[in-house]
Amino acid sequence: MTDLRGVRVGCAMTGSFCTFARAFRVWRALKEAGAELTPIMSFNAANIDTRFFEAAAARGTFEEICGRPLIQTIAQAEPIGPKKLLDVLAIMPCTGNTLAKLAAGVADTPVTLAAKSHLRNGRPVVLAVSSNDALGQNARNIGQLMAAKHFFFAPLRQDDAAEKPNSIVADFERLPETLALALEGRQIQPMIGK
Repeated sequence: MTDLRGVRVGCAMTGSFCTFARAFRVWRALKEAGAELTPIMSFNAANIDTRFFEAAAARGTFEEICGRPLIQTIAQAEPIGPKKLLDVLAIMPCTGNTLAKLAAGVADTPVTLAAKSHLRNGRPVVLAVSSNDALGQNARNIGQLMAAKHFFFAPLRQDDAAEKPNSIVADFERLPETLALALEGRQIQPMIGK
């Protein structure tokens, strides 16, 4: 595991519910490696019951992993920047909806406001994309964010090219090394996988 001891990581989750179990495993590994985690969820991620997780169970799991109360309102997310609470913010999973909002500068959820607030300090935001539309309408947003300062991407791959040709999912397990490089201002390579 990449050494992230003492690194203050904002752990933000948006509504790609089918990836929550994988994301929780990676957040847990970061915690076990010594990172200091702050959990953040979008309104949908925190409040929608799905076949993958009931909302209360997802919130409880996330808080248990991070050892801190969940940031789940805009008011709770706002101090992240002014108080310089994080060294790096990771959004995993990052939905197409969140990509579009970040690319357009929209900050109307706890996660997008956390990103806006954190970016005011020139600190890195790492995106671990999970979107059925990443190679469709959202391709332009990925391109825009790739060219923007302080945004970094976990390695991406098509998850089912035959049945869902526009669908992309990040290699969540490579988040630790992506974070470490982002803290140095570097994008992990290769960025596109098989």
